[in-house]
Amino acid sequence: MTNKVFVVTGVTSGIGKALALSLAKTGENIILVARDAERGGQLEQAIRSQMQEPNIELVLSDLSSLSSVRNAAAVIKSKHENIDVLINNAAIYKQRREVSTDGFERMFVTNHLGPFRLTHLLLNPLMTSGSARILNMTAPSTVELDFDNLQGEKNFNSLRAFGATKMMNLLFTFELARRLENTGVTVNAIHPGLARSSLMNESGAITRFLLRLASAPAERVAVDIVRVLSPLIGIFFSFYFYSYLLR
Repeated sequence: MTNKVFVVTGVTSGIGKALALSLAKTGENIILVARDAERGGQLEQAIRSQMQEPNIELVLSDLSSLSSVRNAAAVIKSKHENIDVLINNAAIYKQRREVSTDGFERMFVTNHLGPFRLTHLLLNPLMTSGSARILNMTAPSTVELDFDNLQGEKNFNSLRAFGATKMMNLLFTFELARRLENTGVTVNAIHPGLARSSLMNESGAITRFLLRLASAPAERVAVDIVRVLSPLIGIFFSFYFYSYLLR
């Protein structure tokens, strides 16, 4: 039987890392998309040290660079005709406004435009798999988008800008799901809850403290993602995670 192919972005910390470590145990083909070569290599080495000959590949891509996204998609498609699952997990939070090499506000391009581009570049192998799933990790944002200030050039509020990218994730999910109806590709937005990660490291000390109090271990948060993925990856993966709940 041909192994299923999973593409996961943002795998070097938090939920992405928890998913990568656990998905590797299923024996499926796991493509680890990471921005940082050193941290991505450390994750790959950690997985290989835990099991013999895991089906993993490390693909480097900085989602804030559209050329980097295009190159990563080309590498993935050159090796895989079909993709069964794409998990757009990568995200960043920046306290101050930064501009990418392409001239975009960094949260806007990393959290929305980059994943948007990657998803569309991988649509053909997703559709040819027959039954694929796209998962966009987001949050229940209520930020109203200001289309005259998407780049935060007129005024910039970091939390509002971050919330706007999460709203973009939601709108993108809803519209893509509509466009891919009856194609065999299912599109979902997921907010599994707060997880302990480095995402909000640039926020204030009080915010970081409160978030940590309210956050669960990334492994525990990943259980909710399994409820969506389990039909695609069999009994082993479901058992692995649900046994975690009983600890």
